[in-house]
Amino acid sequence: MQSGRRYNVALTTKTRCFIRRSNCRTFFGRFKKDKTTGVNEDNLFFPLSSSPFPELRARAQTIKRICRCPVCITEAKEISSKKADEPPRHKPLGFECPSCGYPTHCSREHWEADSEHGKYCSKLKEVNEDEHDLRGPREKSEYYLPGAQPYEEAISFSNWDMFWYTRGFRSMDTERMRRNASKLLTYPLTIGSVLHRHSYITTRNQRLTSEGVRSLTALRSTVHVPIGGPETRGGSINKPPTRIFVLGARGESALPPHVWGQLCYLFPAAIFQIYFIGPQVALPKESTRSMKLEEEEEEVPAPNSETTATELYGPPTPSYIGTSTSKYRLKSLTVSSGIPSYTLPHTPLLSLTALRTLYTQPIHDELGPFDPYTDVFVLFAPGLGYKSPTVPNKLQITSPNEWGGVIPLLLSTRCVILGTAYSPVDVERDIQAIETTDGVAGEFDWIITPGKNEFGSERWEVADFDVRAMVKINWALWAIRGKTREVQEKKTFLQILGY
Repeated sequence: MQSGRRYNVALTTKTRCFIRRSNCRTFFGRFKKDKTTGVNEDNLFFPLSSSPFPELRARAQTIKRICRCPVCITEAKEISSKKADEPPRHKPLGFECPSCGYPTHCSREHWEADSEHGKYCSKLKEVNEDEHDLRGPREKSEYYLPGAQPYEEAISFSNWDMFWYTRGFRSMDTERMRRNASKLLTYPLTIGSVLHRHSYITTRNQRLTSEGVRSLTALRSTVHVPIGGPETRGGSINKPPTRIFVLGARGESALPPHVWGQLCYLFPAAIFQIYFIGPQVALPKESTRSMKLEEEEEEVPAPNSETTATELYGPPTPSYIGTSTSKYRLKSLTVSSGIPSYTLPHTPLLSLTALRTLYTQPIHDELGPFDPYTDVFVLFAPGLGYKSPTVPNKLQITSPNEWGGVIPLLLSTRCVILGTAYSPVDVERDIQAIETTDGVAGEFDWIITPGKNEFGSERWEVADFDVRAMVKINWALWAIRGKTREVQEKKTFLQILGY
């Protein structure tokens, strides 16, 4: 699918309403223990299979069902090299590591024999405690988001610490609070840090190219007022809206609307229209006054001869998260193809629209025309360089069931295409796919050179199909646009001679 290999970042029920309570914690409140779960700040470690939270126990069962023992995999490779006709044998994971709480091996003997487990065991324990803390009784002060920024106070986009300080966030006293806050805000801040005139991406650090200066200057002329003018809401009068198209959207479409509303505080004089497009976009299940959407069963593609069940696995589609008032403001979006969709006018300066479909030529034509001064495309960890799970011998960038034909459509608009990746290997794989695919190679200019994203998530995400695969959301950042072709006037012979 267009989302590639992605990781579910939908918030849990405990964190959906993180602005309800405003009382400060007392000293003795720190030792408060949840009577129903037994979880407090000093008791966050539980084996997943015996976790007090049913969703974590269900995840343990999923890992046991689809993950393979690394020692068994090594032994199977040795056997297959000697006996080509004998199929490899894999035992289900039946042993949970006592140090990290995750199902990791088929038996205690294999766990003790695995010399590589110690390299990622501490990270798994950190994720385990983060998951239980997220659902525990601790007051999540890191989720209290500030309101409007005083126009005389500038915001720094150097890194997370400077942003939180200049933006007026509450103090991030622990590393766990940093990880939670960065995961919540990584999607809107990745976009905002690029579009803002005080962005950390500049020509000085060689991240911004000469073509990038031209493209981002055009976008910034729309989201900002002229230099010297006050950044206030009055600056949005008579301004065209800035449209942000998030393609292959999944977890980002499930964020509460007010999280995306932080963009309006970064750009008080801008009007934003955000479009989430993808086959796994989160849609509301509740009946509303204007429309009623039913949950649809997802179609699982049939594996080909070169595709394993592990490669076909993907996290479930996240559910829509919204306040009780916003659900009654949902309106159905008129689309000629009749695809599931909704639009939410969150504020006069922000509207959110979701389309559960692949980005195809009809959708492209209906959303057009596009303007490089007001439109930007965003691909969060698209997985362009991964093998297609549905079409043999094709990468996802060329597969018709994933990203096939999408990138040339985006390049034809001459709008900025912003992409992210979750590891150095992932970004290298995507860039290689872009630079070698017919119809894409040689047809684009670099806007932002590939490198680390200062506003990526600081929290590790563990893949259910292999607990050794741990990544950080939006770790890397890059951007391209359709190639600029200068038109040169052909001179005659007399003009060359100076007549």
